[in-house]
Amino acid sequence: MDIRIGIVNAPREVGIEMPDDTSATDVKATIDAAVAAGAGLVWMTDKKGREIGFPADKVAYVEIGTAEDQRIGFN
Repeated sequence: MDIRIGIVNAPREVGIEMPDDTSATDVKATIDAAVAAGAGLVWMTDKKGREIGFPADKVAYVEIGTAEDQRIGFN
């Protein structure tokens, strides 16, 4: 599962490749809870075990998809 997170006033989005067993519902719940609580950073662990943090109060959008959703080249 791939997640792209837009951050307010940041020129690039944060891209996270999550483990295959990650549930989209769990990801949504984690981000929703952090944004609602106004927590400092939302921390997520990617497929390689790296910790990625982003500011909960600066989230502009979240896009959740799979690797199959990505297209390369012309359609």
